[in-house]
Parts: sequence; C-alpha cells; structure tokens
Amino acid sequence: MVSLLRVSARQILDSRGNPTVEAEAELSDGSLGRASVPSGASKGKHEALELRDNDPQHFSGKGVLHAVAHVENVIGPAILNNDPFDQIGIDQEIVARDGTQSLSRFGANAVLGVSLAVSKAAAQSLKLPYYRYIRQLFTQDFYSQQPLTWEMPIPMFNIMNGGAHTRWESTDFQEFMVIPAHQQSFAQTLEMGTTIYHQLQKVLQSHSLSTLIGDEGGYAPAVKSNEEALDLIIEAIQEAGFREGVDVNLGLDAAASELFNTDEYIFKKSNQKFSSTQLIEQWQTLLTQYPIISLEDGLAEDDWKNWQTLTKKCGHQKMIVGDDLLATNIERIQKAIELQACNALLMKINQIGTLSESLAAVALAKSAGWKIVVSHRSGETEDTSIADIAVGVNADYVKMGATARSERTAKYNQLLRIEEDLLHPH
Repeated sequence: MVSLLRVSARQILDSRGNPTVEAEAELSDGSLGRASVPSGASKGKHEALELRDNDPQHFSGKGVLHAVAHVENVIGPAILNNDPFDQIGIDQEIVARDGTQSLSRFGANAVLGVSLAVSKAAAQSLKLPYYRYIRQLFTQDFYSQQPLTWEMPIPMFNIMNGGAHTRWESTDFQEFMVIPAHQQSFAQTLEMGTTIYHQLQKVLQSHSLSTLIGDEGGYAPAVKSNEEALDLIIEAIQEAGFREGVDVNLGLDAAASELFNTDEYIFKKSNQKFSSTQLIEQWQTLLTQYPIISLEDGLAEDDWKNWQTLTKKCGHQKMIVGDDLLATNIERIQKAIELQACNALLMKINQIGTLSESLAAVALAKSAGWKIVVSHRSGETEDTSIADIAVGVNADYVKMGATARSERTAKYNQLLRIEEDLLHPH
C-alpha cells in the first residue's frame, strides 16, 4: 500500500520577488509532488490567512520561514504514513490540527502548499496527468450531478492593470480583460488574446502613453479615466482585426472592496465618490455602453443587499462574479446562492487554503448553475496547478493575466499541453 513518506518545504520567491512557500510530498513508491503558493495584493478580509514572519531584518518582514517550519515540524509529521489518495482526509486532518477559522496558526500558505503537493504526488503515483487526477477527485468526491465533458476554459486576458496592482497610478479598476466570444480551440483563443495585447502596446504608444506593465503583465498607462482605458482596448481590438462584441468581449474587475470606505466608494484616481445605489447605476451605464460580459467585485465584500440589486438588474445578461464577496468559501457561496447575490464564482485556491475545499466550492457553485472562473493571484509562481484544476473541474473561464511574464505564460503553455493531450492521448 502506498503511503506518505516525506513532507518538506522551503522558502522561494514569487513573481514580485517576495518569499512564498514551496512544499514537497514524497510517497513510499518514490512518487514526488511539488507545489508553490501564490499571494494576492488586494486580499479580501474573509480569505484564509497568509502567514508572514514580520521580521524587518529579512525580506522587509515578508519572510515565510515560520510557515515553512510548520510544514516541516507539525503538518508533515501529522500526516506521515497517511493514504495520499484520501485528499479530503488529509486536508481535514491539517485543518483540524490548525484549529482556527482562517488557518492563522499554520498559515494558509503552509496548508495549501502541502495539500497541492500531496495531490500531485498521488497523480504521479497513478501515472495520471494532473488534470485527469483532478477530474477523478472532483467527480468521485464532490460533483456527481451530471457527467462532465472535456472542454478547455475560455481565457480572460487581463491586458490592462490598475487599482492596487499599479498603486492607482493607472486606473481605479483593477483589471481590464478581453474575452474571446466564441469557443474555439484554446490555441486559437490564446493567439487572439496575444495579438490584441501586442496591438494595445502600439495603440498606447500612438497616444504617447506608457507601456510599462503591472503585476499581472497588463499595461499600466496613466489614463484620465476608466472609460478611456476601455476605449483604448477597443481601439486595439479593431486594429488587431477583430470586432468588439462579436469576436471578443470585455471584462472588468473593479475590486470594489479596495474602493469602499465606511458607506461610500471612493475612486482614488478620478477623485469621485459614489453611494452603492449610484455605483450600481454607473455599472448599468458602462455595461450598456461597452461589450462587457463579466463584472467582478462590482461592490464591496459585505455589501450583500446591494449585490442582490446589482445581480437583479444586470445578472440576466452579464456574469456578476464574486471574488472577495465569496472568498472561495462554501458558507459564503451558499449565502450568495440563497440571496441570488451573484451568478459566477471566482475560485482562488489560496483563498480557502486546501484543494478539497476549493473543489467543494466549485461543486456547490456549479450545482446552482453558476459560471466558474478559476483564477491566479497577482503574486504568482511558476506552479501551473490552476491550469490543470481549471480543466479538471470543467471551468468556464480562466484568469491568468496577460500573455507576458513567465509566471503567467507558464500556465497558458500548460493549457496548450493539456489541449494537445486531450486531442491526442498518449
């Protein structure tokens, strides 16, 4: 019988040059799984806690050696000799030993690293591609409502960055995305997004705007308004030979929790203030004027009543996506389903801290008929787990940033490999 032989961790660097946790799990048959953990810049308050050392002498306090020590000295010994194919059992054991609601004892970065590493070792032991192992886990333990087909997710390319990802030097909204309108091959959608991204650089240069890039690879020009950003992207779409609203649509991540202050929304860049009612009216106008099909975090994370209003007014035609609102948390997703507060889940594995809880969140959202978007974080690593997870759970969309910076392209390239494997199985 195969069992867990070794669990270890180390401190590595993420895409912002900040430390993060990389964990390894080795099985008794020699199989090895390795996973590294991403980090967000704009974090919702309902997310699991990312443990930092807070030692100003090392990495400006951002070290993760305490999280690494928890893996080596507590989590690892607790699950040694366990069945590596019992993902739920292992995850529950770790969460129970942490004993806190937000994983603040061990740190979600320690817990998630081990959770993913074990699953990758199990996949290798079974000689299964990781995405196929995820599908096996998902359909056996979480989602059995209907048979899932093998489909590639549609990418949501974040080609212009703003908000916290550029310290509000660019725009109030955090992400401006282009989304291919038709389900083509993944390779074709990737080419479309890349072509528009490169064309946007030329458009920005023609307007004497900066082509410096933000945390997720999107351009971060100092535009005068959010509308100007949308107009520039539409110009790039047209210059690239595509039709907005026909070949390609737009998506926005407002990250409105970052803009919310007590009882109003303050747009720092444009120096405007909105009540919730006024902001919903603003969204209705923008969603009418532009071919926007996805609005993520259009309101703050606990503005439940107004999320209901926003979804009622706009959700019949648009994806109203919950990120900070939901925090990949089953209890919050269940509440949102009951209140009809949104109609799409943004799934980030490090928001909740374990693979099995992430899969359960997707299953619950799917059962409600919601769309599923599997997402990266602004601080990423070369780890490509989310590409496999997106295909494994049959997600509708993936968010992985622009087609620039190797921590983003690593995930796009993994999806190309998966598509090839699906078309020509070995």
